[in-house]
Amino acid sequence: MLDWNRCPHVERSPEKVSGVWVFENTRVPVKALFENLEDGATIDDFLEWFPGVNRGQVMAVLEFAEQSLTSA
Repeated sequence: MLDWNRCPHVERSPEKVSGVWVFENTRVPVKALFENLEDGATIDDFLEWFPGVNRGQVMAVLEFAEQSLTSA
């Protein structure tokens, strides 16, 4: 399991989306990115569907996930 506490582009608060990890300064769950990509969406699709998230955040989250998985 990834330790999202070490990723500065996400946040979690009990008052926001039931405490799930979301992209910083949004209410968009990080899980939504991975679910949409798994279902065949592109990053551009995701950014269009969730305009509060920017490309830098998406790329940082994907890089964090990749680094975490390859160093495990």
